Formats: sequence, C-alpha cells, structure tokens
Amino acid sequence: MLATFGIWDWTVVAAYFVVVTWVGVRMGRPRGSESTVGTGRGGVNAYFLGGRSIPVWTAMVSIVASSLSAASFVGVPDTAFFGDISYLVLSLGGFISVFVVALLFVPKLYAAGTVTIYGFLAQRYGEPARLAVSLAFIFGRMLASGSRLFLAAIPLSLLIWGAQTPSTLQMVLAILLIGVIVTFYTVMGGVKAVVWLDVIQLAIVVGAALLTVGILLYRIPLGLGGIFDLLRTTPVGTDGGNKLTVVRYSTDPALPYTLWTALLGQTVLGVAALGVDHDLAQRFLVTKSAAKGALSVILSQLLSVAVISLFLVIGLLLFVFYNRPDVMGVVYPLPDGGKGIYPWFLLNELPPVLSGLCIIGFFAVAQGSMDSAVNALAASVVSDVIHPLRRRFGYVVDESSDWESKWVVAGVGAVMCGFAVFCALIYDPAQRTLLDFVLGVMTFAFTGMLGVFLTALLTRRGSSASVVAALLAGALTVLLLQDGILGWWSEALSGVRWKLAFPWWMTLGTTVAFAVCMIGNSPAPATSAPPSATPPIPPASPISADPEAAQPK
Repeated sequence: MLATFGIWDWTVVAAYFVVVTWVGVRMGRPRGSESTVGTGRGGVNAYFLGGRSIPVWTAMVSIVASSLSAASFVGVPDTAFFGDISYLVLSLGGFISVFVVALLFVPKLYAAGTVTIYGFLAQRYGEPARLAVSLAFIFGRMLASGSRLFLAAIPLSLLIWGAQTPSTLQMVLAILLIGVIVTFYTVMGGVKAVVWLDVIQLAIVVGAALLTVGILLYRIPLGLGGIFDLLRTTPVGTDGGNKLTVVRYSTDPALPYTLWTALLGQTVLGVAALGVDHDLAQRFLVTKSAAKGALSVILSQLLSVAVISLFLVIGLLLFVFYNRPDVMGVVYPLPDGGKGIYPWFLLNELPPVLSGLCIIGFFAVAQGSMDSAVNALAASVVSDVIHPLRRRFGYVVDESSDWESKWVVAGVGAVMCGFAVFCALIYDPAQRTLLDFVLGVMTFAFTGMLGVFLTALLTRRGSSASVVAALLAGALTVLLLQDGILGWWSEALSGVRWKLAFPWWMTLGTTVAFAVCMIGNSPAPATSAPPSATPPIPPASPISADPEAAQPK
C-alpha cells in the first residue's frame, strides 16, 4: 500500500499543507483599519468575528465545510455501499430547520451584537445563564469534534502505515498530524483564516469526489442506464426497497433514516446545529448584516444536499465496483470488515498523483471541521467564560489585543487532541456506525441548549436557575434513551426492549428541556446589555476595500 501511495502523492499532500499554513499566516497579518477596536475590526472582535465583513457566499460555503467531517467522507459512502440512499431523506428536515433558524434565530442573535450567540442569553437571563450554556457548548462540542478527529485518524493511519487496525501509537501520531497543523493556522489567522480556508477545502473535497465519480464511471463497463437498472433491481431490506430507495415510510423508531425521523427528529437536530451550536452559528455572525446571515444559512442547505448526494453516488458506484464481479469481470479485495471503502479505493485503485489529489480531499474535510470547532470553542472560552469572570471579580478586560485569544485557541486545539485519544478508547464499532456515533454524541449537550434558546426566543419565561435545570434535564433524557439503558428499563417496565434511533433522542430531550426551562419566571432584564456583557459591535468603518462593509447593519 505504501508503494501505491508514492513520492508524487506525498508531494501533492505536502504542497497542500504548505498552502493552508501560508493562508493561515497571511490572514493573521493586521491590515489598516483592523488595528482599531472602535470600528469593531480589532482585537477580540476582529479575531473571532472578522469585522463582520464576510460575504454571503463565503459564509454559505464555510457552513457546509464545517458541517462535513471524516464521518461524511467515510461514513456516507459506506451507508450507500451497505444499504441504500435513504440517508438523503434527512435533507427534508434540513430544509425546514434552515428556515426556522433564518427567521427566528438569526435576527435576534445577530442584533445582540456579542462575540458569541451565548451573549444573547446574558442579556436575557443574566451572566449565570450564559456561563451555564457556554460550558454545555464547550463540553458537547469538544466531545463531538474530538470524536470527529478520532474518526479522521483511522483512514489517515491506513494511508501512512497501511494499518487497517492501527495501534494506539499510530492513532496518536495521526491525530497529532492533523491537530497540530490545524491549530497552528487557526491560531495565526483567526476566523478569517478558518472561513477562507473552508472555501479552499470544500473546493478540494468536491473536486476529489467528482474525480472519483469520473474514474469509477470509466472503470465500470456499463453505461449510466445500465448502472441505474442494476442498482434499481438490487434489493435492500425486507420492505421491497432497493439501492436507489430514498424515502422509507417505516414507523419503526429504531430506524434512523425514515420520512418521520426526517420531518421531526432531523428538523430539531438541524435547528440545534445551526442555531445554538456556535461552531456553525458563528458563520451568520461574521456576515455583513442579519439578512445576509440568514441568506447564507438557507443557501448552505442547498449546497449541503448536493455534496452529500455526491458522496452517496460514490458509495453506490463502489458497490458495483467491489460487489459485482459479474459486471467488473474481476474480484477486487475489500478492507477487513468492509468499512472505510472510499479511502480504500483511493489508496489502491488510483494512479500516482490522482490518488494524492483525492486523498487531500480527506485531509481537507477533516481540517475543515476541526478548525471551525477550535475557533468557535476558543471564542466561547474567552468571551463567555474568561472575560465575564474577570469583570465579576473587578479585573480590567482588554479586548484590544488578540494575544490571549491566540493562546486560548492553542489550548483548545491541544485539549481536542486529547479528546480524540479518549474517543479512540471508548468507541465500539460493533455497536454503531461511524456516522451514527458522531451525530448521536452531540445530543447530550444540545438538547438542553436548544430548549433554553427556544424559551428565550419564543416566550418571556425562564430564569438562570431553570436554564441550568433544563441543561441537566436534556442530558439526562438523552442518557436514558441510549440503547443499553433504554432497553433495560423498558424491558423492566413492559417486558419489551425498546430502541430509538438518534434523531428521536434530540426531539424528546429538547421537549423535556423546554418544559423545564419554562418553569422559571424571573423578571425580564433591561433591554440593553448588562455591564458585564460584551458591548455590541458597531458597523464597520467606511474605510474598507469592500463597499458593502460600510452599509448600516
């Protein structure tokens, strides 16, 4: 395998790393008006919000790039390879969720003028509420992104050592290779480096996927019509479905990809991902106005569906390539267990240089999800935890410098690598697919967070105490719905072992958290931000290379 991935492939990969590092360093250099805090384009605000000068199309691409991960690169093709393309039905809930976020969340969270979306909760319920929710975000996002980094290290180990079952040392080295590079350019360039590198990385991912599709179509000795007929006549499941089945109407709550999980569970999960997870919500905060932020959220769903569909097509074509020797005329070897079929194809079936070009697509998707998370986590640590606590104890907070923020980014990157190692120790591939693992782990924190935000945005109820109670109630509900725990107590009560797919965890957990948060009924604070909140960011200075940056927000 190392002989297959030769010197020219390594040259392509090395050139990619040089380019992304250079862009990160270049974005970190101060320019003109960016050195003045009063414009909203200097210090902490510039580092984490980029002066709110990011175009709509860039924010849209960055949302998609950040939402993809190694689970998408590896897990989505595996889903189509082993089953059908019913995963695509979840996009129905995705479309509903983007309009909910664009119309309900974006206007109020953008207008709060804070560095993170959790500053809005400080204005609504006070600093204790902001601290509680931001800590829930920090924990949940660190765990989810750490698991994503771990998943990325599996095919990377396959690339470097040819190890289908890598040792602990190999996994640690692979994690550090991705983590150190991502942390370095994120430290140097801040959110601008993250956003613009997301554009480059998604272009590489899509280009690599299109190249793979072209090569597979060339290698498979059937025309498009023949491939379509073959897939349409290949049965999947016991309900009459086939490889091209998109919509499943089953009411079995254990199935994750049905029409009902899409319309209910995925809608709630999508609202949480875009509306209360600062990892993605940060993208609409860096745009030039609330309207532009809302537009970027809506357009991102269209691009996301196109990208996911491309990965599903790859999985279907790989099924024909590897599982139909009667069509191919030859039996191609599969990896042990068959998982990770897409990276396996890239490493074994592509000629030099082309395999290098495609494998950097994997690096790009892994880095695109990590750099966004590192920057968003650091923004929350600085603006929602460190600065409010300093103000509370009477210390002066200097927001004109970004050096503290850079040190926090470096620390967050180091801790995330540690979480990735932890995920490597607890992950059980026999119990859950790669994709389900990453999606499910987010719900522990995000059920309570979404319940709190819905209470704050839709009602006049809630208090700091009920916010904390809602976070705990949401996490406890998801814990009780885990397969082993749910099966135990459901069998004890009814004699039947129940099982719920992960989209339902989010729906039920959020409902419980919302009800608990509604119990609080503290008097609403003044409409203006409390003294301990980060001051709203004024419009950008008229002195700007982009004329739109001077328009009123």
